[in-house]
Amino acid sequence: MTWFTGIAIYFTIWWVVLFAVLPLGTTSHAEAGINKGDGGDPAAPVDPKIKKKFITTTWISAIVFVLLWLLLRFNVIPLPSLPSGLG
Repeated sequence: MTWFTGIAIYFTIWWVVLFAVLPLGTTSHAEAGINKGDGGDPAAPVDPKIKKKFITTTWISAIVFVLLWLLLRFNVIPLPSLPSGLG
C-alpha cells in the first residue's frame, strides 16, 4: 500500500465512521419539547456537538485504519495484484 492509497483509505474510513457517529448522543427539538416555530425542522438536533464528534471520528478511524494496515501488512488479508497491462 502506497502512502497515497493509505491516505485515500483513511479518509474513506473517516467519512463512513462520521456518518455512524453523527446520530449518537443527539436530542432533537421535538424530543426536547422545544417549538422551532415557522420553518424549523423539529428533527434538527438541539446541540450537535460537531467538534466532539469529529475528534471521536478521527480516533475511531485511526484505530480501524491501523487494524486494516496490520492485516494487509502481514498478509492476513492478501490483496490481489492488479494487472500491469490491458491485453
